[in-house]
Amino acid sequence: MIKKLTFNGGVHPPYNKGQTATLPIETLPSPEKVYIPLAMHMGAPSKVVVKRGDKVKIGQLVAESGGFVSSPAHASVSGEVSSIGIFPHPSGQYLTSVEITNDKLDEFAELKPLEKSWREAAPGEIVQKIASCGIVGMGGATFPTHVKLSPPSEKKIDTLIINGAECEPFLSADHRLMLEKTEDFLTGALILKKILGAQSAYIGIEDNKPDAIDTVQNKLSDAKFSDLKLIGLHTKYPQGGEKQLIQAITKRQVPSGGLPMDAGCIVQNVGTAYAVWDAVCNGVPLYQRVVTVTGPAVKKPANLLVRVGTPIKQVLDFCQVDYAAAKKIVMGGPMMGITQSELDAPVIKSTSGLLALTETHEGIRAYDCISCGHCVKACPIHLVPSVIAKYSDKKMFEEAEKWNVLDCIECGSCAFVCPSKINLVHFMKLGKYHVNTIRKARATKKQ
Repeated sequence: MIKKLTFNGGVHPPYNKGQTATLPIETLPSPEKVYIPLAMHMGAPSKVVVKRGDKVKIGQLVAESGGFVSSPAHASVSGEVSSIGIFPHPSGQYLTSVEITNDKLDEFAELKPLEKSWREAAPGEIVQKIASCGIVGMGGATFPTHVKLSPPSEKKIDTLIINGAECEPFLSADHRLMLEKTEDFLTGALILKKILGAQSAYIGIEDNKPDAIDTVQNKLSDAKFSDLKLIGLHTKYPQGGEKQLIQAITKRQVPSGGLPMDAGCIVQNVGTAYAVWDAVCNGVPLYQRVVTVTGPAVKKPANLLVRVGTPIKQVLDFCQVDYAAAKKIVMGGPMMGITQSELDAPVIKSTSGLLALTETHEGIRAYDCISCGHCVKACPIHLVPSVIAKYSDKKMFEEAEKWNVLDCIECGSCAFVCPSKINLVHFMKLGKYHVNTIRKARATKKQ
């Protein structure tokens, strides 16, 4: 029996994973056109290297990295570059994207895996391959993976954690990857462990996925995976947060204002580990990903392998969404996902799910805070959201800074339990924005 670990705080929303947890991954037919945004990652947007009229193939570079903290983008269909212009983006903005008209030939560019076995290659060589293939964090943050794998020399990393928690309600994309691509994502974990020189590597899976736990445990009995250890986690949101995984598995605390590397840890998502394997062993860039499509307004829920750049509407149409019943379309999970106003916006590298929901809830401050403390108990970062929200509401941002508003991970646990229905996450985001603005002004003044 695997011991189950967890963190302090958190909440238990309805998980609603039953619709898709048992559905195998199927491939969505490729669209007539794809729209490849230059901003699908944290950091500087990528820079276009193609022009209108160019012929491209799947996996061909269409935009190179715009800096160290950036990531390239690749064609997800073969065909012709129709235009380079401003198109809808899942963030709600209109951003520069490369439009490609699909010729339906599915021709691939030459894919170049590492010339030698990853076991024989130097860590730097492997990181370069990961960078050139455009791998980013697949759990939603989209931080360029090569940057995460290049910590400063003074930051000694002894622990790698592979995040198989998938704690957001409704989502099952990582669950299906763990079941269907077990050996591949575990090999990706070994590659990541080698790059970091980590002494320990853990696979953390929540106990609402017993089939994934059994499947991974059986595979770990193979001697080639002996360097990996499975950790069972209690089902609780946001168990998949980096700091929460680190606390649960290692009992370490990431310091206020710090990063996982400050606790000697690096956390990578299951999908990221799989993408690393595909890039290093097969030379395949990140041009497609698994997306869970579900929700009360979805007649045909599915876990779909979708080309990056596919319009959201095509994915929803394939799953027979009842648009008359749908009140809200969310990209990601219901706790941290982004409501979509433009269904022409494309699936991007961070699109873990598309939810069609039939109910909406008030997003306004309905009642005054009653100082019940529920938000304090729920906060996985041990903040006092009610106090920070009051300071943000009154534009007392220096006070919000003193109460560590920048440590908020915007998980929504506080708002979920608030009996007064205060939109606490809004005030936390507002406070973070203004505190960051104030800090930039301070830094400029010192120069």
